[in-house]
Amino acid sequence: MLVDIEIDAREQTPSWIAYGTPLFAIAAALAVSVVALVAIGVNPIAAYVEMFLRPFGTVATISNVLVRATPLILVGLGVYLPMKAGLWNIGAEGQLLAGAIVGTWIAINVTLPQLLVIPVILLGSAIAGGLWAFIPAWLRAKWGISEIITTLLFTFIAADIQLYLVRGPMQGGSGGFPQTELLPAAAEFPAIPGTRAHVGLLVALLIVVLVYVSMNRTRFGFRVNFVGSNADAAEQAGMSRYRVYLLTLVAGGALAGLAGISEIAGNQSRLHASFAPGYGYTAVPIALLGRNGVFRMLLAALFFALLFVGGNRVTVAMEVPSAIIDIVQALVILFLITAEFFQRYRLSVSIGRRDDGRSIRGSEVTTDD
Repeated sequence: MLVDIEIDAREQTPSWIAYGTPLFAIAAALAVSVVALVAIGVNPIAAYVEMFLRPFGTVATISNVLVRATPLILVGLGVYLPMKAGLWNIGAEGQLLAGAIVGTWIAINVTLPQLLVIPVILLGSAIAGGLWAFIPAWLRAKWGISEIITTLLFTFIAADIQLYLVRGPMQGGSGGFPQTELLPAAAEFPAIPGTRAHVGLLVALLIVVLVYVSMNRTRFGFRVNFVGSNADAAEQAGMSRYRVYLLTLVAGGALAGLAGISEIAGNQSRLHASFAPGYGYTAVPIALLGRNGVFRMLLAALFFALLFVGGNRVTVAMEVPSAIIDIVQALVILFLITAEFFQRYRLSVSIGRRDDGRSIRGSEVTTDD
């Protein structure tokens, strides 16, 4: 018996593959995670009910999901926007830290009424995140140096700067702990009435709409999509790859910076030396899940927020190790990468038999529609 496998690049991706990939990846990740849950003696059905249904039981639990989703939406946009231009902003975590540092400093040191100080904090955080992404963006646009490496390395620099500042110039005076002073009440994001969710969520949703309009209704969005699809053809058509790369990465950094201060001013109320939420890394699978549209990216951010909040519930209620959540995330990424392959390539498998030294082709199975 002969098995012949042929891999051909797709000229056009079937719509059911393009739009079904996120659902397939999530379903496959949850199915494989059942093995880990069974291995530690946990009923997977009960665990998934606790994880995905219980958080919708009350206004308080829904609010917890929305609070967790706010920075994920913003930092997800920070990876999504460069991804549309064919770039990988792996260093969104560092840009998030830069925004958190500068926003916290402004909140503590600038005395203004709440209606004025919050816009100033947001602006300062966005500028900090954008500037932190500028050098990797310039290196990529000007010299073609991989943004994957440079943005990631800048994350480690941002983490060290945070440690120095919180243990030194920005350290609060009470208790000697490596943390800043509490943010003044005027600098904290006010809650949406009746919930724990704060105005940072409204800011995030507004930016989602703005990104949607800019990507689908403006010349800038057309250029970003064109460069992301075929950078060489875009340049031949007179579009500046340099400008698109620079603007999208800097804008992504600004959005990640907003995510940093939204977590501090909307949830934690002060910057700790141990502040490393990991949202910048989670933003990569969020952007991959939602790469076909900004509102799909929004749903992906809500899914991961639900995963985090529900995972904490499972950890407490069912004594499940928190590493299970990391396993689910890793599996989602793994299946997304696998699905990415099938989006780009068509796999044909032919099974035949050999008689008298001659190959006779039998049945054929393909991954096409």
